[in-house]
Amino acid sequence: MIPATQARDGCGNTDVACNFKRHHENQTQIIFMGLFDFLKKKEQVIENKNGKILLAMPMFNNEESFDLDKVVGYLKSNWNVIVSDINGDNNTVTFTIQGEMVAFATMNVQIPWGDIQETAQYAYNWTTAEKDLENHNSHIIVTVMSSNKSEIERFGILTKVLSSILSTTNCIGVYQGSQSLLISKEQYLDSAEALKQNEIPFDLWIYIGLRKTDSGNNAYTYGLNSFDKLEMEFINSKLELQEMYNFLGNICAYIINSNVKFKNGETLGYTDEQKIKITQSQGIFVEGQTLKLEM
Repeated sequence: MIPATQARDGCGNTDVACNFKRHHENQTQIIFMGLFDFLKKKEQVIENKNGKILLAMPMFNNEESFDLDKVVGYLKSNWNVIVSDINGDNNTVTFTIQGEMVAFATMNVQIPWGDIQETAQYAYNWTTAEKDLENHNSHIIVTVMSSNKSEIERFGILTKVLSSILSTTNCIGVYQGSQSLLISKEQYLDSAEALKQNEIPFDLWIYIGLRKTDSGNNAYTYGLNSFDKLEMEFINSKLELQEMYNFLGNICAYIINSNVKFKNGETLGYTDEQKIKITQSQGIFVEGQTLKLEM
C-alpha cells in the first residue's frame, strides 16, 4: 500500500527533482572520464550512437562490491543471456549483452548523503531507506552504454544486470537518480521477475509521485521521458492516491510495452464506455509539457 501522507514534488514546486538531474549529469561526466581511461587501456572504443546512457547505483555496507564470476554466472543461469567481451575484474569491468556494452565501476565512497536523504523522504516504497542506508560506504556505478536498441530492450538489460548483482551480493538497494528512485533489494528482485512473464516492471523504471492538496489529490510520472514519451499527471482529482498509483502504473506499462504515444484531445479507458480525456499543457509537478488525465 502507498502511505497517503507521502508525496514528491517535481521541479515545478521545489528543486528536489532538479537536484537529482544535476547530480545524475555530474556523476555521468565523472563515470565517462574514468571509463574512457579504462577502455583506452583495453584498446576499446565506446560508440555513442544516440547520446543516452542508462545509469544505476547498487549500494553496500563494509566497502563491498560485486563478484564478477558470480554476476556473470547468474546472468547466464537465471536470465539465459550470453555474456561476452569481458574485460576487467571485480573493481572495474566492461562486457557485452545482446550487443549492449555494460560497465561496472566500484566506488568506495558513499553516494552524497544529501541526495539519498532527499530521495528517501519521498520513497513511500521503502520507508526505512534513510535508516537502512545511513552507513553505506560503497556503491557500483552500473552503466548501459548508448546504442540503437529500443529503450525497453536496454532497460530490460539494466534490470537483469542489477538483479544479478543483488542476487549474488549483500547489496542493500539501488539508487537511480535519473528516475528519482530508491529501491530496496527485496522490492527490486521481486519486481524484476515480471520480465520473465514479458511484463513491464514499471516500478523499477518510473517514479510515480503522489501529493495531497486542499484542492484534491495529485499524481504524476517521472521517467516516461526516458522512453521518448510525455510525462502524465492527475491534477486535483477526487480519486484516492492508491487508485491513481494503480492507474498510472498500468498506463505506464501499456505505453512502454506497446510503444504508444497519446496526443492532446484523445481519450483512454479500460472499457469502451470509459473515456478519460487527455489534455497536453505545461507540467505542474514536472518540467515541460505533460499529459493531464481528467478523471
